[in-house]
Amino acid sequence: MRSTALARRLTPVLFLLIVCGIVIGLMMRTRANGAVGVDWPAHGGDSGHRQYSALDQITPANVANLAVQWTYHTGDARPNGRSQIQCNPIVVHGVLYATSPQLKTFALEAATGKELWVFDPFKASKEDTSSLGVNRGVVYWEDAAEKRIFVAAGKRLYSLDAATGVPVSSFGDSGSVSLMDGLVRDVSKLYVLSNTPGAIYKDLLILGTRVSEGPGPAAPGHIRAYDVRTGKIRWTFHTIPQPGEFGYDTWPSDAYTRVGGANAWSGISVDADRGLVFLPTGSAAFDFWGGNRQGANLFANCLLALKADTGERVWHFQTVHHDLWDRDLPTAPVLVNVQRNGKEVAAVAQVLKSGVVYVFNRETGEPLFPIEERPVPPSDLEGESAWPTQPFPLSPPPFARQRLTESDLTTRTPAAHAAVLEQFRKVRSNGQFVPPSTQGTIIYPGFDGGGEWGGSAFDPKSGRLFVNANEMAWILTMVRLKQQTGPNAEGQQVYQLNCAVCHGEDRKGASRQMVPNLVDVAKRLPRAEAARVVRQGKGVMPSFQQLSVAQRKAVVDFLYGIVSKTKPKPDDDETPESSVLYSHTGYNRFFDPDGYPAVATPWGTLNAIDLNAGTITWTVPLGDDKTVGPHTEPTGTENYGGPILTASGVLFIGATRDEKFRAFDASSGKVLWETSLPAGGYATPATYSVNGKQYVVIAAGGGKMGTKSGDAYIAYALPDNIARPQ
Repeated sequence: MRSTALARRLTPVLFLLIVCGIVIGLMMRTRANGAVGVDWPAHGGDSGHRQYSALDQITPANVANLAVQWTYHTGDARPNGRSQIQCNPIVVHGVLYATSPQLKTFALEAATGKELWVFDPFKASKEDTSSLGVNRGVVYWEDAAEKRIFVAAGKRLYSLDAATGVPVSSFGDSGSVSLMDGLVRDVSKLYVLSNTPGAIYKDLLILGTRVSEGPGPAAPGHIRAYDVRTGKIRWTFHTIPQPGEFGYDTWPSDAYTRVGGANAWSGISVDADRGLVFLPTGSAAFDFWGGNRQGANLFANCLLALKADTGERVWHFQTVHHDLWDRDLPTAPVLVNVQRNGKEVAAVAQVLKSGVVYVFNRETGEPLFPIEERPVPPSDLEGESAWPTQPFPLSPPPFARQRLTESDLTTRTPAAHAAVLEQFRKVRSNGQFVPPSTQGTIIYPGFDGGGEWGGSAFDPKSGRLFVNANEMAWILTMVRLKQQTGPNAEGQQVYQLNCAVCHGEDRKGASRQMVPNLVDVAKRLPRAEAARVVRQGKGVMPSFQQLSVAQRKAVVDFLYGIVSKTKPKPDDDETPESSVLYSHTGYNRFFDPDGYPAVATPWGTLNAIDLNAGTITWTVPLGDDKTVGPHTEPTGTENYGGPILTASGVLFIGATRDEKFRAFDASSGKVLWETSLPAGGYATPATYSVNGKQYVVIAAGGGKMGTKSGDAYIAYALPDNIARPQ
């Protein structure tokens, strides 16, 4: 009896102790989970760019109950569809950090969307600049004493106090450093930005850049590692090798003094345990004619593995030799673990624009699936020497169609089919690596993929990689540059070399690519404003400060129909940078006369790739164009921005031209939920948890593919009675 009474008295105490233990355990687990799912602490979710979260509150069974929790308007979308948001926001310690259409950086309470601070880099800048380009995210770093946000805007890299958004005065010049410094040669008048955030390793910020890719002069894409405290450059890797460096013999001997590009613009991944950083690089400039850069051109179009402490090369793999197709490695490599012969192998997976994925041993660079070097066609352009072979991965199979034939053309209407068939028969189309031509060459998948900068998501449980793809054909037509004569000859020559690649020889632009028509520019823009834009750039248009004052005046006079007194330079005055023999007619998607893709549907897909077996598990259309008319299956649409995956098997993605945000079942590809956004969600979303509640957030910035611009970040979550059941 006494023992029973004692037990009765102890029961409430034991119960209280158990409850306290559970609460303390949950608190400790929540704090510890900052690296495993509660936060979204880095671009791509983590340092390995897996775009995966261990959160599982939102499930296939309840995802249809998602509702808007908060919306934050940045207030600075440009009118007439002239701005975008491509930012994958990060969330650390309950605070969301992201950027606006005009590249302001801001911090919000992640649970409520309440604004904490805003930093405008161009208001703070001492330079003659504007909000050039787009931004895809920021970087967070902390130690015991400091918490900082790093963001690039314009020509500068900023270090901000994470609590206030104020520049850290001890970093560089009062809180920022110039991205023009440390690139070996003078690039002060050239185009150098950083659209995609770098990656942290210990006390280093490793950063790539975006540089010009056209026929004119371009900066080199050397990779730099900055001291996070001081802003000093601690190491530089020369992507265009200097004399005595590995790869120097794959270029002309003076290439390092004049050739640009080979830049790591698309994302960086870090294996901190192995001390390795993985960087994908783009093509050398000029993208489509390389007669002045003969050779294989290392380290353009490479997946690079470097020692993160020093920048020393460990291994590399070149996916395109002497690139003539703008086949940049378009997204950050993904650090994965795969099964081989019953053993787990640390690997890295790299998705390409061409719609293939390479998988390598992370430490050695050994391919985990066979790669075959095959002969490819030669070039018939003057001065060009295409590389005779190119690599083809044999497994996994391509996740986008590889060759456009007559049977692949649209049958949307008989008239549409007839029109595109007539155009198709005038150009070259024979699969991958058909060199550019004056006849016109089909690029398929197009310049924007296949895979693109939105990245891919990896499931560590199933070994599947999830990637969205564009199924769009483009037509590349080369033009032999000629010395111009007559009135406005200098302006016409400058336009042909520097402007026609975007605005077209006919100056009609491309509305779905945000490239304005310049035929009637004099009716829409004062001449002085046009001169300013040419000098310093605007939005996605780069500055042309590399041109002389006389050249800039001449090209504006040409556009405004003013007879210029300046004359073209004679041929013998050409510099090495201007010795390019060809330009092209612009970046032209292959459309039917009604503006729909010339190829049969689907025009965009979502794919699950088994990296253990080297197979494709499923492929489904991504997006649906309702304007096409009656159809039984979704059309798929062109898409920008990638997927994210949760531990519960829910895959979230925006990206589509129909301006929807969707959730898919990762096991089957079935659509579980969709909602309309106020503008296209052309950005990779993020997911995080605050106080036990899981959120999913996406930027709705629009502005691509001819759709309207927006300024919103929107966060979704389950209602409290579902998110926190008793």
